[in-house]
Amino acid sequence: MTKSEIIDGIYEQVGGFSKREAAQVVETVFDLMKDVLADGEKIKISGFGNFVVRAKRGRIGRNPRTNAPMPISARRVLTFRPSPKLKEALNPGATFDAREEG
Repeated sequence: MTKSEIIDGIYEQVGGFSKREAAQVVETVFDLMKDVLADGEKIKISGFGNFVVRAKRGRIGRNPRTNAPMPISARRVLTFRPSPKLKEALNPGATFDAREEG
């Protein structure tokens, strides 16, 4: 699903919004999420999941082509952990333990 498909879905399902307003809502939500994640904070959306920024240390890796060692710099990575409700929606009938959320 693309951003424009999300905008179209909001426009069609919510009503009362023009397409331009729906686009502004989507852009505002994504900008807010980017700002929060850039500050290193977690985003928890009940019934959907958690977006968490993790710090990874620098390390020595290997170039797969030459097998030569090469440094991999420290960086922050974004992880997503789906909620048990989302897991259930993806796998009907399966049971998921809330402790898997971490």
